[in-house]
Amino acid sequence: MNIDQVVGGTCVAGVPASAFAMPPGMRMRYDPPHASLSDYLTGYAIYAAESRAPMVNWYLPAPAMISVLVDAGPVSVAIGNHRFGPLDRVSLYGPTSRAFQTVTHGGIAVGIGVSALGWSRLTSRLAGDFRNKIVPLDTVVGGVVARRLTEGLDALSDDAMIKPLLDSIFEPLFLRRHPHEDLIRAFTTLAVTDGVIEMHDVAERLGIETHALRRLATRHFGMLPKMLLRRARFLRSFIKLIQPDGRIDYSAIDSSYFDASHFLRDASTFLGTTPRRFLASETVFLKASLRARAAVIGTPTQALHVAPSPVVIRPGRGSPGFQDELPG
Repeated sequence: MNIDQVVGGTCVAGVPASAFAMPPGMRMRYDPPHASLSDYLTGYAIYAAESRAPMVNWYLPAPAMISVLVDAGPVSVAIGNHRFGPLDRVSLYGPTSRAFQTVTHGGIAVGIGVSALGWSRLTSRLAGDFRNKIVPLDTVVGGVVARRLTEGLDALSDDAMIKPLLDSIFEPLFLRRHPHEDLIRAFTTLAVTDGVIEMHDVAERLGIETHALRRLATRHFGMLPKMLLRRARFLRSFIKLIQPDGRIDYSAIDSSYFDASHFLRDASTFLGTTPRRFLASETVFLKASLRARAAVIGTPTQALHVAPSPVVIRPGRGSPGFQDELPG
């Protein structure tokens, strides 16, 4: 597949073409995974740019993601003070706790979002070991998957064929059920619930001790519960306060923020700057992605995605095996 074969859009009926509007020479596509994968993969994003000149883009903190480069120039990424690149053709982005900057040189990038539930079935590695890091995918799941992705995408002639290809490659990878899936799903739901910010409250709702919640979060979500809850609260607020005319409306921030200055402290943590300055930087693909993802999948960003049919359970403190099974 080459850049000329990417048209953009989605397989979902009824989504207007305006949801994928991009500047000249750039195109975007968003597709949901097959229903059998919707617990484990949060969506398929395809970005394409004709120009081979360096292009800078900023993206919001997010859960884990797999990125595949097709007919693309070198890509480098900065997460805080850490630099990664040139990236392998197939890379795993670990969960991120701050915005990150990419420098691309045209071509096609295919992003596959991985939920915490997906992580639990994909690998036994601790997600926390990959926080704010990018590694070749084959170091985590072996080289066969990476080869199937590159060879399969290279052979396509139409971007509408990307979704069925990815579905077929990933479906066999999520067959192994994790024993704590109900807890992972329930915490996923609580983490994106307006007003939920206290770790003790979450542990109480889940019916587990706080130390067990910390282990669960680090293993499958990639960071401590408090950071996850703060990240979700900030992103809910940040996305809601963005106005079409560029204004920042602080009345839309989450109810658990004391005031705008409290919110701005979180902005410094997760963006490294103020919301106004961040939005004024190079965010062409980010802004288009927020719009397209909301139209296709229902939530504007992967970090606020909830797996279908969440089940909130109360296994009771000291449930057999759970408190001691997860490593610290």
